[in-house]
Amino acid sequence: MSLAILSALPEEQHGLQHLLTGAQSVRHAGRDFVCGQLHGRCVVLALTGIGKVAAATTAVAVIERFGAQQLLFTGVAGGVGAGVQVGDVVVAQQFLQHDMDVRPLFPRWQVPGYAAPTLGCDAAMAAGLLTAAMACVAQAAQWQEPLLAGSTPRAHVGLVASGDQFIVSAAVSGQITTDLQAAGHAPLAVEMEGAAIAQACADYGVPFAAVRTISDRADDSAHVDFPAFVQAVASRYALEIVQHWVRHG
Repeated sequence: MSLAILSALPEEQHGLQHLLTGAQSVRHAGRDFVCGQLHGRCVVLALTGIGKVAAATTAVAVIERFGAQQLLFTGVAGGVGAGVQVGDVVVAQQFLQHDMDVRPLFPRWQVPGYAAPTLGCDAAMAAGLLTAAMACVAQAAQWQEPLLAGSTPRAHVGLVASGDQFIVSAAVSGQITTDLQAAGHAPLAVEMEGAAIAQACADYGVPFAAVRTISDRADDSAHVDFPAFVQAVASRYALEIVQHWVRHG
């Protein structure tokens, strides 16, 4: 079964391309796709770029052009859930678009044409990713990485909210979280691509799962923490988690 591994930024899948055997690069739809074998699996790697439209376009491309039968997204996110800290990992169980608002035609966050505001991830894939994430954070506790500030990383599973906005304000992230919680949704993290890929995969009937390393708390320090953390920590997490999941499912 062919697998597409997508990320928004190069650092979020750093090192994976070098592990491929028989790697071949294909230029399509304005993007570079790298096809090859990863631990015996046929895979295609691609960078979506940032934002929901770019992510959806890339998801459709790997399904239509490269025949991907599973999609996995790896990247970073801002933590907003209680107890979700920098250095933790969130495995998505569901996605929701926090900036979708078609009121009064539809309830807030409802994507027209779909049964509910949330779109679910593949349960089996998510379970395997959670196991891989737990193994990764157990190792990370021994890394003595300064950016983890001595914390003990944890793995979480739950709702992730997507929107075309890089959240760098505690007031903004707090309002998003408060509004969603009041409606019975409890997001663990916010990011910019996952819900769009989940929607595209739902349309095509392709299993999808995502794992996000928490790079910041989506607050006033997010723009300071983000670049260094992605380079030093998130890229290493991605390599460890993806390899574990590909090997063990």
